[in-house]
Parts: sequence; C-alpha cells; structure tokens
Amino acid sequence: MIKENLDKLRKSIPKEVKIVAVSKFHPVETIQEAYNHGQRIFGESRAQELKEKYEQLPKDIEWHFIGNLQRNKVKYIAPFIHLIHSLENERLMLEIEKQAAANQRQIPCLLQIHIAQEETKGGFSPDECRQFLAKGKWKECPHVQLSGVMGMATFTDNEDQIRKEFRLLKSLFDEFKNKYFADVPAFKEISMGMTNDYPIAIEEGSTMIRIGTLIFGER
Repeated sequence: MIKENLDKLRKSIPKEVKIVAVSKFHPVETIQEAYNHGQRIFGESRAQELKEKYEQLPKDIEWHFIGNLQRNKVKYIAPFIHLIHSLENERLMLEIEKQAAANQRQIPCLLQIHIAQEETKGGFSPDECRQFLAKGKWKECPHVQLSGVMGMATFTDNEDQIRKEFRLLKSLFDEFKNKYFADVPAFKEISMGMTNDYPIAIEEGSTMIRIGTLIFGER
C-alpha cells in the first residue's frame, strides 16, 4: 500500500516539489518500507523518538524535525538533523547555534510563521518575524542556516481561506528573500501543505509538502 500511495502522490505533483513523509508515531519497519520504495525524506516531531529511529535506519535518510522543538531537546538531534521546520523564536535559535557549533556543523532551519486562524498552531506572527529579522541576531549565528519559511493553514473546508493563508506565507517568503537573502541561494524553501491541502499549497508556491496519512494511512 505504501508503494502505491507514494507512486500516486509522486505522479500528482511537480518533480521539483519535495515530499516529507511524516513518519512520526510510525514504527521503524514502516519507514523502512517507504525507504525501500525510494522515499528519502522523513519528518518527525519528537526528538528522542527521532534519535532512536536515526540509529536504526539507513544513514542516507534526510531527517526533518517538523514539530514544536523544546530547547532542551535540540542536543538529541543536532548531530544529524537535515532541516528544522519550526524555528519560532530567538532563544530556540541560540540553542540550535550552540548545539550545532558543538557538533561542528551548520543546521538549516525554516522560520515557522503563524498564518492560520487557530491559536493552537505555533510560530512567529508575520510582524514578529519581521522584527526578528530586522534585529539581526541571526547574523551572529554562523551555525544556523536560515533556509526559508514554514506554515500551516487553518484546518477547514474553506478553500478560499486556505489559499489566502498560503498566499500570505509565499508573500512573506518573497519579502524576506528580497530584503535579507537575495544573495543567499540556501534561502529557497516554502514548506506548506499537508495531506488535506497540499494541492492548493503547490499552486501557491510550496517547494516542500509534509504528507503522513496519504502515504502511511490512518494511524
């Protein structure tokens, strides 16, 4: 089933859009099955669970951290994480900088921006993110590579609202790219779109979709 789901998904999206297979709470065997069918990017949201899976699975997997990241958990994933989708405040950035430096590596991160109507979703507000970038503390963190933006739309059947929220994220990406990262090729990712709304996200400029249920089925 996983092979069929992956094949179907790949055929439905542009080749340049990356698929992050959201493997959180799924066992190692399930992830290995997706790996065997060519999937290389997996998303997890618990640092210790991710560390355990990293130790058991092939080392060419790109692990993405996609949930709320507590500062005291950064150390577990700093040696190997490929991309953190949820950089949402300065204190977290400083901890990532510290742990990345300790591991002598640079960790790519996405600025998580709160674009939804739901309070439960995390991230900078658009204005908080503008202030964060204007303050410039990130320039003092050579081991943190700001690589784009991430956001989650409201969970709703209202496609106009979803589209409006994704459009906002894309416009913020363009604004930040032009103002701060015009000469930084690494600042290129717009991580938006999940199982229920990824087609709209791709239409609005997503470069990276986070898909769980559509690949692995209901948990």
